[in-house]
Amino acid sequence: MILDHENIRRPAMINAPHILVFDSGVGGLSIVQHIRLHVPHATITYLADNLFFPYGVLDDQTLLSRTCEIVSWAHNHYQPSLIVLACNSASTLVLPHLRAILGVPVVGVVPAIKPAAAMSTTNVIGLLATPATIQRDYTDELIAEFAPHCEVIKVGSAALVDFVERKMAGLKPTENEIKHILSLFNQHPRWSSVDTVVLACTHFPLVKRELSDAAPSIKHWVDSGDAVARRVTSLLTSLPGELSSGAAVNRILFTSSSGITDTFKKGLQPFGFDEITILA
Repeated sequence: MILDHENIRRPAMINAPHILVFDSGVGGLSIVQHIRLHVPHATITYLADNLFFPYGVLDDQTLLSRTCEIVSWAHNHYQPSLIVLACNSASTLVLPHLRAILGVPVVGVVPAIKPAAAMSTTNVIGLLATPATIQRDYTDELIAEFAPHCEVIKVGSAALVDFVERKMAGLKPTENEIKHILSLFNQHPRWSSVDTVVLACTHFPLVKRELSDAAPSIKHWVDSGDAVARRVTSLLTSLPGELSSGAAVNRILFTSSSGITDTFKKGLQPFGFDEITILA
């Protein structure tokens, strides 16, 4: 049942591949920005499972079952050509399960440790993620494989995820709030040597400017948005019959009406969606 449905602009008639982008909140919009740069003709359905937000604090079994359930439903209902699991917490756990049960390519996001290790000249890098991603064995495996020569300082923050959601609602985080998050790095004796920080949650690039202002000594803030978009582009070119004519509607869906205020909807306008829908 649709509780709320708002048209922001009239949809255009174009030929376009259809991409489903999924996250628990608005973080995946950072991935949408990169996809639009690489595949500007794509039609995007964005699904935010804000009923279960934030995914970064869910236990593994709940995260696994919920993600498989909601993404499978969206796949069956909207029939996308390709799915992007734009959530680091979910990708590091759920990706193999989704690929096994869905009949379309599924692209995940993983911490950009490999490029960060290549960029760093001090070989001391920060990893800013959700608590769940910090604790994953998969994250440790990435560090061992791609950054064995680096010291990686890990910080998990659910509060920064909330700050990004608040920013979308018009409540920009203060400099002191951002500095408080980054102060968790200060507890490590080698923080002063860090020159590169991995933003290992798709929410975090949406406050990259605020992070940079709060920690000007960091030369590189690295996320996986561009790499994901390049992977999407590569897969689309290899899929047969991806282009179809019809009304291409870029829509954003939420599983709860909580927090979806008029100010929040206004914050979504730069991301190019034609419809906002609340599912229940």
